[in-house]
Amino acid sequence: MNRSTRPGFGGPIFFTLAFGLGAYFTFAAVQGDYGVFRRVEISAEASELKRELADLKAQIAEAENLTRRLSDDFLDLDLLDQQARSVLGYLRSDELVIR
Repeated sequence: MNRSTRPGFGGPIFFTLAFGLGAYFTFAAVQGDYGVFRRVEISAEASELKRELADLKAQIAEAENLTRRLSDDFLDLDLLDQQARSVLGYLRSDELVIR
């Protein structure tokens, strides 16, 4: 039995398929939904949201302080005067308004 030798296509096809799958999984690991770049984006967004949360907490603390200073238990006359001037437009009789 004399078999003629034919070049085998199994090896190149296997390596091409293995290379394609490796390239796909490498791309998915870097750029996919759960990849490295997405992780960096999420961490940057998380730090931005932490800064925004700190700013909002500072604004809340300031508003709570102003509210406490205008309460019945603690009345700050300077703050009351400032609020009356800005909200109601009150002026003292010796003041001059320039617009």
